[in-house]
Amino acid sequence: MAVSESSRIGKRGTFVIPARLRRIFGIQEGSEVIVEETAEGILIRPAVTVPLEMYDSERKAEFLLSNAVDAEDYKHALDAVRTMGLDPTKIPHHRPGDD
Repeated sequence: MAVSESSRIGKRGTFVIPARLRRIFGIQEGSEVIVEETAEGILIRPAVTVPLEMYDSERKAEFLLSNAVDAEDYKHALDAVRTMGLDPTKIPHHRPGDD
């Protein structure tokens, strides 16, 4: 059963989430939260952040070449890498059948 607790809005719109709720939802100082407008009012919930890796052209080419499943797929990967303006011989990768 959900329990209601009250809190006050402070200077600059600061809002204190009661300690019991912070513990339940794993919210600590510096945690990110999402604040949404809903039909019932304001919803505040923990945010889930996922690290994002950005791939440059060489890394994308490595994926294309290393993930080829057979000789025909590898040929298509070679063509795609060349279309990217890269030399496939300069990209470290594994060919199909290499172990």
